Amino acid sequence: MALSIRSATLACVTALATLGASLPAHALDADQKKEIGAFIKEYLVENPEIMLEVQDALEKKQYAARNTKAAEAVADNTKAIFGSKYDLAIGNPDGDVTLVEFFDYNCGYCKRAMADMDKILKEDKNVRVVLKEFPILGPESVEAHKVSNAVKLLAPKKYPEFQRTLLGSRGRANEAKAMEVATSLGLKEADIRKSMADNPNDAQVQEAYTLASNLGISGTPSYVIGNEAVFGAVGAEPLKEKIANMRNCGKASCS
Repeated sequence: MALSIRSATLACVTALATLGASLPAHALDADQKKEIGAFIKEYLVENPEIMLEVQDALEKKQYAARNTKAAEAVADNTKAIFGSKYDLAIGNPDGDVTLVEFFDYNCGYCKRAMADMDKILKEDKNVRVVLKEFPILGPESVEAHKVSNAVKLLAPKKYPEFQRTLLGSRGRANEAKAMEVATSLGLKEADIRKSMADNPNDAQVQEAYTLASNLGISGTPSYVIGNEAVFGAVGAEPLKEKIANMRNCGKASCS
C-alpha cells in the first residue's frame, strides 16, 4: 500500500512539475505557483531518497556525455594516446590489450592506485600499461616530471623502478627528490641535468595536456582503454573488467 501511495504521489508530483514547466509563466497565478511549489517541496522532504536517485541519474548522464567526447578523441588521437614517442610502457610490451594511465607524481590517489596496477600486472601477463606523465599539481610536479623525462631518455630500463619509487615516496615530489631517486639508481646528476637542458619535456607535457583536454580528463589518475576514458581511482576490478571486455568484444564495455 505504501508503495502504491508513493508511486501515485510521485506521478502526481511529476505531472504537476511537467505542467508547471510546460505552461507559460502568466498561465499560473501566484497562488497556483505557490501551491505547486509547496506540494513538490513537501514530497521531497518526506522522500529525500528521491534526490539520491536524481543525483545518480545525473552522474550517469554526465559520465555518458564525457565518454562520448572521449570516444571521439580516441578516434582522432589513437597514436598519441597509445603509442606516443614520449611514453614508456610497463607489463607486456606486446600485450593484446593496452591500458593508458594519466598520472602526476604528487597525486595521492595515484599513489594508492599503484596497488591496483600491481594487481592487474601480477594477474594478467598479457596487458600493456602506458604511463602518461601528466603534471597538473603545481610547479613541484613539473620539476619532478622534468627529471623523470631525463631518466626515460638516459636509462629507459631503469624508468619503471624510478617511476614506482618516486610515485610511492612520501611527501611532495620535486626536483630534489626526483634527483635523489634517479641517482640512487646509478644515474649521474650531471648527466641528468645535461639531458634536462638538451631535451626539455615541454612538448611531452603539452601533448599530455592537449590529449587530456580532448578526452575530458581533468584529474589523476585517469585511464584510457579501448575507446573509453575512465575517470578517477576506480580500483582494480572495474579496470580488469574492461580489459576482459576488450578481449571478448573489442570494446571496453560490451553491450
